[in-house]
Amino acid sequence: MKNEAALGAAELPDDMVAGRNAVMEALKGGRSVNKLMVANGSNEGSIKEIIAIAKEKGVNIIYLERSKIDSMARGIRHQGVLAQVSPVDYVELEDILQVARERNEPPFIVLLDELEDPHNLGAILRTADATGVHGVLIPKRRSCPLSATVAKTSAGAVEYVPVARIGNVVQTIRRLKDLGLWVAAADMDGTNYYEADMTGPLLLVIGSEGHGVGRLVKEQCDFIVKLPMVGRINSLNASVAGSILMYEAMKQRRSS
Repeated sequence: MKNEAALGAAELPDDMVAGRNAVMEALKGGRSVNKLMVANGSNEGSIKEIIAIAKEKGVNIIYLERSKIDSMARGIRHQGVLAQVSPVDYVELEDILQVARERNEPPFIVLLDELEDPHNLGAILRTADATGVHGVLIPKRRSCPLSATVAKTSAGAVEYVPVARIGNVVQTIRRLKDLGLWVAAADMDGTNYYEADMTGPLLLVIGSEGHGVGRLVKEQCDFIVKLPMVGRINSLNASVAGSILMYEAMKQRRSS
């Protein structure tokens, strides 16, 4: 019984892959890898090839003490390398635009500017599915990736809402503006959200939990919207604010 209990305890989360062969297959097989974690000093043999492939694919690589890797691996033989993988594959921005074309609807896209809480991301994906958002954009750096926690919090919405990882946020916004999308950002120095026109092609930018939308990103936006507040707290949880704005956009789009 002890052996069975010990075996049962040695299980990785669904979004983690351990061991050189398993990680190599995840990278070569085209699986969406969010992050590669390598134990300090592990640079022999196939580790070099794994790191090279990860760099080629733009995967974030983090070097950690072996004790930290041991702890994260939960007793699984890791050979100095772990990978965090996405529960579903990411898509390209063009795939999201294609979804809008197939539905014969003006694009409705949400961009998350450095959102880092997986529970917020999961909740936003859940609302995005409910409000007809065609896809969600998340930066590759300084943002929460898709994970098992995100998938669980989304209550399955991660399977239905396309998510694309983007490089430079400002360049992506400019590209979408060139394609005819209007860009709205949620911030406290804007106009009341219900006074804004969200009926056409729309990119809705939601900022991080602590800092909101970045200055450079805000400068690229066509208009800023705020949620009026009369209480003593001057901000809302990112997923709550995002949900209110997504529902307002859906209401306007359905009644236009």
